[in-house]
Amino acid sequence: MASYLYRLGRFAFRRRRTVIVVWLVVLAAAITGAATLSGPTSNAFRIPGTPSQRAIDVLAQRFPQASVGGATARVVFAAPTGHKITDAAYRAAIETAVTDLRTAAQVASVSDPFQTRTINPAATIAIAQVTYRVQASQLTDAARTALTNDAARAQTGGMTVEVGGDAIHTPTTTGLTEVLGVAVAAVVLVITFGSLVAAGLPLLTAVLGIGIALGTITALTGSINLSANTPVLALMLGLAVAIDYALFIVSRYRHELAGGLEPEEAAGRAVGTAGSAVVFAGLTVLIALAALSVVNIPIITQMGLAAAGTVALAVVIALTLLPALLGFTGRRILAGRIPGLKARDPEQDTTGQDLAGQDRTAATLGHRWARAVARRPIVILLAAVAALGVIAFPALDLQLAMPDDSTAAPGSSQRQAYDLIASGFGPGFNGPLTVVVESAAGSANTAANRVATSIKALPDVAAVVPTLTNATGNTTLLTVIPATGPQDPKTADLVRAIRHLGGAVPGSNIQVTGLTAINIDISGRLKAALLPYLGIVVGLAFLLLMLVFRSLLVPLTAAVGFLLSIAATLGAVVAVFQWGWLAHLVGVDQTGPLISFLPIMVTGIVFGLAMDYQVFLVTRMREEHAHGTSARQAVITGFSHGARVVTAAAIIMISVFAGFVLSPESFIKAIGFALAVAVFFDAIIVRMTIVPAAMILIGRAAWWLPSRLNRVLPDVDVEGQKLHPQPTLAQAPATQDQSALAERGA
Repeated sequence: MASYLYRLGRFAFRRRRTVIVVWLVVLAAAITGAATLSGPTSNAFRIPGTPSQRAIDVLAQRFPQASVGGATARVVFAAPTGHKITDAAYRAAIETAVTDLRTAAQVASVSDPFQTRTINPAATIAIAQVTYRVQASQLTDAARTALTNDAARAQTGGMTVEVGGDAIHTPTTTGLTEVLGVAVAAVVLVITFGSLVAAGLPLLTAVLGIGIALGTITALTGSINLSANTPVLALMLGLAVAIDYALFIVSRYRHELAGGLEPEEAAGRAVGTAGSAVVFAGLTVLIALAALSVVNIPIITQMGLAAAGTVALAVVIALTLLPALLGFTGRRILAGRIPGLKARDPEQDTTGQDLAGQDRTAATLGHRWARAVARRPIVILLAAVAALGVIAFPALDLQLAMPDDSTAAPGSSQRQAYDLIASGFGPGFNGPLTVVVESAAGSANTAANRVATSIKALPDVAAVVPTLTNATGNTTLLTVIPATGPQDPKTADLVRAIRHLGGAVPGSNIQVTGLTAINIDISGRLKAALLPYLGIVVGLAFLLLMLVFRSLLVPLTAAVGFLLSIAATLGAVVAVFQWGWLAHLVGVDQTGPLISFLPIMVTGIVFGLAMDYQVFLVTRMREEHAHGTSARQAVITGFSHGARVVTAAAIIMISVFAGFVLSPESFIKAIGFALAVAVFFDAIIVRMTIVPAAMILIGRAAWWLPSRLNRVLPDVDVEGQKLHPQPTLAQAPATQDQSALAERGA
C-alpha cells in the first residue's frame, strides 16, 4: 500500500499540471450537471415492506382520489373569547376560506368543518383539512403562499387562524451561517502551520471536493428522488474529512522536508505514509455510512451513500490533487508566514529546530502529556472512563419520535395550531389514524361498519368516523381519533391493536396508515435495524483495523472506545435537546423527544470518524514500533508525533460541525451538535487519553497477532516500512536490558 501510494504521490507531483487540469474539468462537469440536470428534492418517508407503506400502495391503486400520500394542512379557526365559531360573521369567513382553498393550486380536497362536524363541543374551534395531490416537498411556492394568504384573510373580527401540517413546512436550505466553522478551521490551520500557503492547501482541496460532490448530488436530483437533507449531510461530512485528510498529508510533507528530503521525495513519502492512513481511515467512514442501507429506509440510505461518496472523493483528492499542488509550492510551503507565529513542524516531538531553523529546546505539550499518561495509566484511564460515564447517564432517558407540529418552535403557526386542536378536541385529533378496509366489491360499507364497531371497543379510542368509499365499493377509509397524542406509547399500542383485528372481521382486510402510523413504523424499523447495523459496521471495521495494525487488541480498544464516545454523545444530546440543559446556548427553542433516526445516523458517522483518529494516531505508534522502538516508548513517541496534528484535526471537525448548530432545522441542529461533541469526546478523551493509557498497560501484547493469522493477512505496509529501510522490531539489535532502560528513560 505505502509503496503504491508513494509512486502515486510522486507521479502527481511531477505531472501536476495535468492532474490539476483533470480535476478542474471534473469540477466544471459537476457544476454544468447541477445547472442543467437538477430537479426538486423530497423529504417523503417511503418505507418499503412496512404495514403503513403497503396501505398507501393499495390506496394508490384503488383509491387515488383520496391522495393519502399527499401533503396535508390543518387550518384551525378559533373564535375570540365570548363568541362562537358558528356566529354568522365567523361562519361566513370560514366558508369563504374553504372555497378559496379548494381553488388553490395542487389542492385535491378541502373539508368544510360545518359539514364534517369538526367543531369542538363548545363551538369555539373548527378545523378545515386541506389535502394536496402531491407530497410536501413537491408543493410549489405558489401553493404555500395561497394557503397562508387564504388563512390570513379569514382573520376577521378577532378570529384567530393558524395553519399546521406538513404542507406548511419549507424545504431544507443551507445558509452561510452553517459553514462558519470553515473560518474557524482556517484559523486553526494557520496556527498549526504558521503559514498561509500551508493552511490554504487543505481549504482549497476541500472547497473543490465539496463543489464536485454537491454539483453531482444536485445533478442526480433530476433522475433520483433525493432527500433535501442529503446535500446538507454531504456538505457537513465532506468539509470536515477533506480538511482533515489534507492536513495530515501536508503535515507529513513538511515533516519530511524538515528531515532534509527533496520536495518530490517528500511528497511521495507523505502520500505513502500519511496517505495510507487516509485510505484506511476513509474506508472505515465509508463502511459506516454505506452500511446505513441495512435500515432499508430510502431517505437514510440516500443520505448515507451520498455522504460516503463525498468522503471517497475527499480521499482521492487528498492522494492526487494535493501532491500536485505541493508540486507548485515545493519548499515555498512556508510562504505567507504570519508575524508572531512560528513555522514549526507540526509532527516534531521534542527538541530540535523548527522549519525556519530556530532552536526549540522544550518538549511539546503532546510529548509531555504522553509521558504523564505513561506514568499513571491506571488512574488516567479510570478517570476518563468515569467522566464519560457521568456524561452518558442522561442517555438512559433517551426518548425517540418523529417530528410533528408539537416539536415546532413556540409561537410558530404550526405549534399554535397544534395547541388549539389539543385544547379544543383532545390530543388525539393531532394524530388521526387512517384505517383502510378492503372487501369484496359492493360490500365495503358493510365491512367498514363492522370494523368500526370493533375499533370502538378498543381502549384509547376517542372516535371512529367513516369518510370515503371508492367507486367500485371494495375499499373504505375510516378515520380513527385516538384518545392520546401522536407521540404517546398508547397510540402505538392502538395501531398494533387495530392491525390485529384483521382476522376478527371475516371477508375484510384491515390496514392502518397516516402520518402517525408511518412514524410508528419508522421508529420500529430503526429499532430493529440498530443491532444488525452495529454488527456489520463493527465487524467490518474490526477486520480492517486488524489488517492495518496486525493486532487483535488494538481494534478491540478502538471498538470499546467508540462505545464510550457514542454513549457520552447521546447523553449530551439528551441533556440539551430533551432535558433543556444549556439549550439556549445552542438556540433550542423547543425540547422534546429526539428524532427517531438520529441515534443510528450519529452512531454510523461517529464510528467512522472515531476510527479516523484511531488510524491516524495509532499508525504513528505502529510505525515507531515497526522501526524497532519498545512498545511503551512507541506509544509515547508515536503519540508525540501525531498529537498536535490530531488535535488540530479534531478542532477543525468540531468547528465545522458546530457551524451547523446555527441551522434553523431542528434535525440539522441536533446532528451538528451531536457530531461536534462526539468528536470532542472521541478525539480528546478516548483517542488521546484512554487509548494511550490502555496501550501502555497492554504493552507488547498490543501488537500481538497469532502466527497463523499473521501469515494469512496481506501486508499492507501502512507504516511505510518499505519506504524506510530500517531494522524492524525482529531485526533490532537492542537487548531486553536496553529496551528496559529506554522505557525507564521515558
